[in-house]
Amino acid sequence: MRAIVQRVLSASVEAEGRLVSEIGPGLLVFIGIHESDVEADADYICRKVLNMRLFPNEKSGKAWDQSVMQRSFGVLLVSQFTLYGILKGNKPDFHVAMPPDKAKEFYASLVKKFKKSYTEDIVKDGIFGAMMKVNLVNDGPVTLQLDSSQTRCTSLKADGDVWNSNETLEHQKP
Repeated sequence: MRAIVQRVLSASVEAEGRLVSEIGPGLLVFIGIHESDVEADADYICRKVLNMRLFPNEKSGKAWDQSVMQRSFGVLLVSQFTLYGILKGNKPDFHVAMPPDKAKEFYASLVKKFKKSYTEDIVKDGIFGAMMKVNLVNDGPVTLQLDSSQTRCTSLKADGDVWNSNETLEHQKP
């Protein structure tokens, strides 16, 4: 599972010309679901997003000190299968994203997990599979990519060492 997390002053989602959800200060989180994601991936993303210390402590002035929950800020979740897009020439291919019928159920479960782990009325979301307009005022800007450990592309080399597929084997040689 992949999450693009943005610290925002405000964010909203519109679909079919109407406002669906909005938050004030908090986190806008775009969620991509990989075809091999399982419940452990959702647990990881939920825990990490809610506990990331991306906000300053207003009392101490210390930067990067408090989580969205410590500040009682909003969370807006938006499903985005294109986070698993791979360019084949100039055309994107989304074959590693979870198929829509299965992903819809998985995403709904993730939203419930966020609401249960935080506060139900503070966690908002868009409409799964809809064409949406996402509006935001980025704060910082602060934008981070978070990948669950289950879906990181790793492979085993012949000697058993794990390497990240974003690197080439040439970088791994001594």
